[in-house]
Amino acid sequence: VQLQASGGGLVQAGGSLRLSCTTSVRIFSNYAMAWFRQAPGKEREFVAAISRSRDNTNYADSVKGRFTTSRDNAKNTVYLQMNSLKPEDTAVYYCAADSSVTILTIGSLYTHWGRGTLVTVSS
Repeated sequence: VQLQASGGGLVQAGGSLRLSCTTSVRIFSNYAMAWFRQAPGKEREFVAAISRSRDNTNYADSVKGRFTTSRDNAKNTVYLQMNSLKPEDTAVYYCAADSSVTILTIGSLYTHWGRGTLVTVSS
């Protein structure tokens, strides 16, 4: 299984970015998807997750109300819309996949990981 995140870049505080993560899985709808991030010198942290059928999402408190995750099962793609970005959102963002039927917020429980995409928010 391969995952590829894209859409990162440099943005000013208050701006928006939309990350995408495409996968090579045969049946995308069999996988719960999540976003994690790792800032320089910090541990990886959970950002957002979405269930297989899109009917359930979960967000870290630090991004609630600003970030939205969604998925298009026909395109094998999960998205992370990031609004009102803050300098503290600067990190490498990773997407992850697992065949779990429930949303997972712990990174070590995810089976598949993609390469990250760098998001830099300037003040």
